Amino acid sequence: MLFEPKDVFQKLEFDKVLALLEKEALTPLAAQELAALSPFQRFEEIDQRLRETREFKLALEKNDRFPLDAYADIRPDLRMLDIEGYTLSAESFQAILRILLIVRDIFKYFGGGPKKEIYPKLYEIIRPLSFDEGLIKAILAVFDEKGDIRPDASPELQRIRREMQHKLRELDSRFRQIIQEYRAKGWLSDTPETFRNNRRVLAVPAEHKRKVRGIIHDESDTGRTAFIEPDAIVEINNDLFDLELEERREIFRILKALSEQLRPYGELLHHYLDALIRFDVIQAKARLAMALRANMPILKEKPVIGIRKGYHPLLFLKNKTLGRKTIPFDLRLNAENHILILSGPNAGGKSVAMKSVGLLQIMVQCGLLVPVHELSEFGIFRQFFADIGDQQSLDDDLSTYSSRLQNARVFLEKATPQTLVLIDEMGSGTDPKPGGAIAEAVLRALHRKGVYAVITTHYSNLKVFAFRNPGILNANMNFDKDSLSPTYELRVGRPGSSYAFEIAAKNQLPKELIDYARQRSGSETAVDDILIELQREKQELEEKLRALYEKEQSLDRLIKTYDSLHSDLEVRRKRLKLEQKEFELRQSANTSREVEKLIRQLQSEKNLDKAKQVAAQLRQDRAEKARQVDDVNAEVVRLEEKNAPSAAARPLAPGDFVRLRAGGATGRIESIKGQKAIVELGELKVTVLLRDLHPAAEPLRQTASIGNTDLQKTATFDAKLDLRGMSKDEALKVIERFVDNALLANANSLRILHGKGDGILRRVVRQKLREYGGNIAQVYHPEQNEGGDGVTIVELA
Repeated sequence: MLFEPKDVFQKLEFDKVLALLEKEALTPLAAQELAALSPFQRFEEIDQRLRETREFKLALEKNDRFPLDAYADIRPDLRMLDIEGYTLSAESFQAILRILLIVRDIFKYFGGGPKKEIYPKLYEIIRPLSFDEGLIKAILAVFDEKGDIRPDASPELQRIRREMQHKLRELDSRFRQIIQEYRAKGWLSDTPETFRNNRRVLAVPAEHKRKVRGIIHDESDTGRTAFIEPDAIVEINNDLFDLELEERREIFRILKALSEQLRPYGELLHHYLDALIRFDVIQAKARLAMALRANMPILKEKPVIGIRKGYHPLLFLKNKTLGRKTIPFDLRLNAENHILILSGPNAGGKSVAMKSVGLLQIMVQCGLLVPVHELSEFGIFRQFFADIGDQQSLDDDLSTYSSRLQNARVFLEKATPQTLVLIDEMGSGTDPKPGGAIAEAVLRALHRKGVYAVITTHYSNLKVFAFRNPGILNANMNFDKDSLSPTYELRVGRPGSSYAFEIAAKNQLPKELIDYARQRSGSETAVDDILIELQREKQELEEKLRALYEKEQSLDRLIKTYDSLHSDLEVRRKRLKLEQKEFELRQSANTSREVEKLIRQLQSEKNLDKAKQVAAQLRQDRAEKARQVDDVNAEVVRLEEKNAPSAAARPLAPGDFVRLRAGGATGRIESIKGQKAIVELGELKVTVLLRDLHPAAEPLRQTASIGNTDLQKTATFDAKLDLRGMSKDEALKVIERFVDNALLANANSLRILHGKGDGILRRVVRQKLREYGGNIAQVYHPEQNEGGDGVTIVELA
């Protein structure tokens, strides 16, 4: 990652964002990580960080407490633990225990309920790790809940402390006796006892110290009081001192054994600490995101900036504290339009908008959620260049303009299409004419390199260059001419004016001065006004062309949809007609027995002529029905092949619906072996050559009962419709449903009663019928005695 100059973070105020993050960290360890945060370049890494932060933010929003608390830095302890034979201190074990308890709670958090599915990226952090409850048990076997060594940490320690308690009771009893005795003699001070050198001693006035036999440990500052350990308890105190030494030796032995027990887990403890630091960093990012009302944008691998309702993070927080409204902005830069020339009045928000783009981009690549709409898009940049503010240097003998030229040289040398360039007040710092010309040359070179850039300026020639060259957009910060104050709204598509004369008038500069300035600026102001007008007209024309193109696309989709629906309806109608004919043919076959019985009866009555006549009529009827079935079947096959060319273009496969060339039955392919296929026809399975199969759509009806139901509905279709009393919208819906049912029922003629009136319903009927095109053979009104203009007769094709 390349930054030019090196203080880009300070120029864009990203260092202030890092400071806010550090405040949210639970520990100095996470704060150090956040202070060193820098943009990532790999898509997978950025995406991972963004999703982790979004998931933690979701947990905060749901009040789903994540079990993360403060913890200590155990890395020095773990380094010492790597040394064979080294013994950790009690404080070190307490720090390790704290981390183990937090990690255990995190494992429990993901172990219960659907947390792994709700927060998958957070779970991935600890998924590779294992947790050994035995480590916590080993430490708790030595330490109590207050962090002190347990009395029963070992049998030897238990014995030593039991003896110490016994000696303390003996010491206390003997001391009380001595105090009573010496107090009665008046040899003790008002406060008779205290401790010196870890020994229990008597406070004896100096004039009586020769009367008390024992060891003098100390005297008061004034010399009036001596602190004496009586001879009678010296031996007891010596015994206690020896027991304390034994206790320390036993505690050291216990801690050494515990250190040996933990030593093999040093690397795992390192991983636990790293995981907690990672979670700490994520929670800090999530808490800042909550304050910013930030979202995760759509991340793209290639450079792109598509900001919707974006805010400058620091400005948003400041205004939020002051109760002010922050104005959002929209901006899109892509391969087609990758440079934005931003103009407008001073103090109108140009620099803030420009910095917002750079700051938001850096935050996203650092894995931070940003205050934009969630449908915003951010790509990935490899370089960040910024020329912002006064960079003159006395040490390097650089003026403001010289520093700008040096920046321009470096930018042009190192820039690539994956570079984001931010330049504030391009070309300023020198004479406007040569300065503007050099700025235009630099802009031209940056444009040719394909860099992404946001550039603020007041120079008209840069606005004109943007107008004339594709790939560069003009934009302005809106200015309210009535109140002569900025609105801080970013508007892309038109250049802005500096409104210098208007602002001068608002600041009560004398009118004659302003008039003189207008006269002197003359042509330059006119160029700005003309350019703004041209850009407005161009933008309006582009918007109209875009709207027209969208309407054209929408119309094409509607026509295709209509054609598809119309073809589908035609296929369904033909298939329904086919099923009707097949049903009639089956009914004819079912009555054959009765016909044969009738023929036998006629033969028995020796009426041979009539029997022959009935048989011939039966054969003729069945032949006619079979011919009709074949005709309709052929028509269905033709329509299905026409409407499903893609199905016909690919080889048949098991599961496809097919129609048999012979007979026209439709079934599903169960399996294919060589050039033959096994086809399921209801309960029947047949083996057919592949060349005798045609691709077909899934049948409308899969069972005979469904077919019979539809045929019954068809049989009961009423070819008359009464629209009188209906509104236009109601009539349109009823007519559509009526004609669709008529087509499915294979009706021939329809009668629609709409009345005469003012002819509105009659025109509605005609309008709707025109949508059915070739399905309508004729539309007319009957004779006056049959309804005349109040009735429309429809003959179906």
